[in-house]
Amino acid sequence: GDVAIAGRVVNRLEPGERDIAMVFQNYALYPHMTVFDNMAYGLRIRGMKRAEIAERVGRAAEILQLGELLTRKPRQLSGGQRQRVAMGRAIVRDPQVFLFDEPLSNLDALLRVQMRLEIRKLHRSLGTTSIYVTHDQVEAMTLADRLVVMNAGRAEQIGTPREVYDHPASLYVAGFIGSPAMNFLPARFVAAGTAVELEGGVRLALEGARVPADDGRPLTLGIRPEKLALLAEAGKDVGELAMIVEVAEELGSDTLVHGRLGADVLVARLPGHAEVRAGERLRFAIEPRHLHLFDRESGRRLT
Repeated sequence: GDVAIAGRVVNRLEPGERDIAMVFQNYALYPHMTVFDNMAYGLRIRGMKRAEIAERVGRAAEILQLGELLTRKPRQLSGGQRQRVAMGRAIVRDPQVFLFDEPLSNLDALLRVQMRLEIRKLHRSLGTTSIYVTHDQVEAMTLADRLVVMNAGRAEQIGTPREVYDHPASLYVAGFIGSPAMNFLPARFVAAGTAVELEGGVRLALEGARVPADDGRPLTLGIRPEKLALLAEAGKDVGELAMIVEVAEELGSDTLVHGRLGADVLVARLPGHAEVRAGERLRFAIEPRHLHLFDRESGRRLT
């Protein structure tokens, strides 16, 4: 296939001619150069005039709040400051496309959150197309306008973060996007495809006959942990599941409850004030619209 940037096919162009700027995972800064020189180096190689170099570096430093650090060496900077310098080096080139290769993976958790916000604001101010590679689903969900979930070199699903989260195209996507991950339970169609039956005989109604289905056809049922509501708090027309609690993780704003539904593992996200004890039996309500159906063999979503 062809790779085209702004309508220009770049397959056979040398890397330096493609007008792409890259931000690396390990910063890739020259340790003997100052922040200013690191940001200006690529422009000097291209033969740009000093005044324009100074203007571009100054503008990028202002955007990234690096103005007071321009005379420092990389060893005098924190991890977040080094990554901002690496981004500044890319910005000064004013490229057609930015490539980000897991730029935040070397930072601690708090700094990752701060830098994620900085990158989002930077993208909005520059408006330059950016391709951002990450294994962190929170980064993917919060930064992306359009999300591509890759699996073994194949685009498993492409869509907005909300589309990918609400309508995962496969078991792989459903298990990868979302924290905690989606619950998966073996099931089969019954009642001419208008309901599913779990192991143990529990039946859950669907919103009408969603798919042409023969009774007994095996499938995998998916349920997001946050869609499991305690039965006492549920409305009408809901299915019911019962869990034996094994562990409850209190996270402040939320409580994650891990337990068993027969032989299957189940995770529920409850409000932070929920008081749950190991060995307790909890009954959960499930609205039919929150059920996800996947073909048992192919793993693809049934729609």
